[in-house]
Amino acid sequence: MAASAFAGAVRAASGIFRPLNILASSAYRNCAKNACLSSALSTRRFSPTQTPVVSSAPRLITSVRNLTCGPTATVFNRVAPLLPGVLKLPVRTVTYFSSRKGKRKTVKAVIYRFLRLHSGLWLRRKAGYKKKLWKKTVARKRRLREFVFCNKTQSKLLDKMTTSFWKRRNWYADDPYRKYHDRTNLEA
Repeated sequence: MAASAFAGAVRAASGIFRPLNILASSAYRNCAKNACLSSALSTRRFSPTQTPVVSSAPRLITSVRNLTCGPTATVFNRVAPLLPGVLKLPVRTVTYFSSRKGKRKTVKAVIYRFLRLHSGLWLRRKAGYKKKLWKKTVARKRRLREFVFCNKTQSKLLDKMTTSFWKRRNWYADDPYRKYHDRTNLEA
């Protein structure tokens, strides 16, 4: 029993270290090519007009991801998800300037998941109200179906992710949220 567990652990460890072994051997083989490349770059003189005005970090990352030098590419593709957010750029889903009209765009996920009241408050469902209902009690399912208000930080963020079109006042017939749109009994 213990021998089979030990053999399984050794097998798993060899699977983890195999990509690193391939990476080290390919780096050693390509040492001469890299030395020639670095010496060629160091001897070339760059004028100030050749330096880019805008940072080319996204292109650099995509070129590193699209390596096609034999086994190194497969190793990098295996190891890249394990690395911390060193190679990943931050993701912002807000489009500040659209390609057609140059306008700011709304994040559609906000509109589908949240409801904005005219007072500026945002409503949302509780997390997990649709997930794994078979294992939740009736009382818990009822609590999860309730709507809750977003806090001030979340409301400000959601306002930034939507355009003014979604912040206008809407008048619906038999609106169940009519009494919540205006905040009353609050000191301004």
